[in-house]
Amino acid sequence: MTSTSRRAYGVKGAPYAFLLPATILFALFFALPIGYAIWLSFHKVKVSGLGLGAGARKEVWAGLENYTDALTDNELVDGALRVLGYGCIVVPVMLGLALLFALMLDSEKVRLAPFTRLAIFLPYAIPGVVAALLWGFLYLPDVSPFYYVLEKLGMPQPDLLDGGPLYLALSNIAVWGGTGFNMIVIYTSLQAIPAEVYEAAKLDGATPLQVALKIKIPMVAPSLVLTFFFSIIATLQVFSEPTTLKPLTNSVSTTWSPLMKVYQDAFGKGDIYAAAAQATIIALATLLLSFGFLRAANRRNKQDVSQGGAR
Repeated sequence: MTSTSRRAYGVKGAPYAFLLPATILFALFFALPIGYAIWLSFHKVKVSGLGLGAGARKEVWAGLENYTDALTDNELVDGALRVLGYGCIVVPVMLGLALLFALMLDSEKVRLAPFTRLAIFLPYAIPGVVAALLWGFLYLPDVSPFYYVLEKLGMPQPDLLDGGPLYLALSNIAVWGGTGFNMIVIYTSLQAIPAEVYEAAKLDGATPLQVALKIKIPMVAPSLVLTFFFSIIATLQVFSEPTTLKPLTNSVSTTWSPLMKVYQDAFGKGDIYAAAAQATIIALATLLLSFGFLRAANRRNKQDVSQGGAR
């Protein structure tokens, strides 16, 4: 092999060499655990006699038994319904506020935009457990300054950690922490819109409200789709907020959300096989919902493009 061919081979192989460390890490810490979890989901422990002694507990093939049990588990279904109600509050409120803040920051009349942008984004930098602890103590009547002010003003003091208000309390934590990230994504898209578009709108006599509704929001639609996609995934995976608030109230059970149910079965009951099946179902549900939403969004974009071309 000549020196020229060796150099050409080295150049062609360079991308694969750079990708090799990331590929190894992906296989070890992502693909392999997923494969192992799927493998566990098709197995169970068979106990012989009293379950004592060597060979009394054997791992055997279970087929779809763990999946059947998971799909008929009332606690898992109830947790999914609770998360659905939680998501119906979190997703529209969080994305609505993110879009509103992004449009306000993109306005020409806004002042102290860098400081305001940082202030809105800062809650996202706080870990979810820390944020849940901070808000949890603010929800407690005995230590919250808000309840003290309400008491002095003679106003009612609702218990935010019980019953229906619990959904609002949990949703507030998620909205407070996630709005900043979504705002940055949308604001970045707004900054990429050419200035000529705004100049043409001004020449046509468009008001700032018309510019926002007719130009800005349609042009950042891909960013709205992306943030909606991320929000759905985060909602289905809610875990840290209810788990952190659980010691503060009896309204949050150990199986309040599907992931809490998985954690309880795996580490509370020691049934990692059932937990693996439940985790696989949650992952498949997340994948199907995300894929379905993205496909619908892409179909809508293609229809808009075709209609625009026809005009």
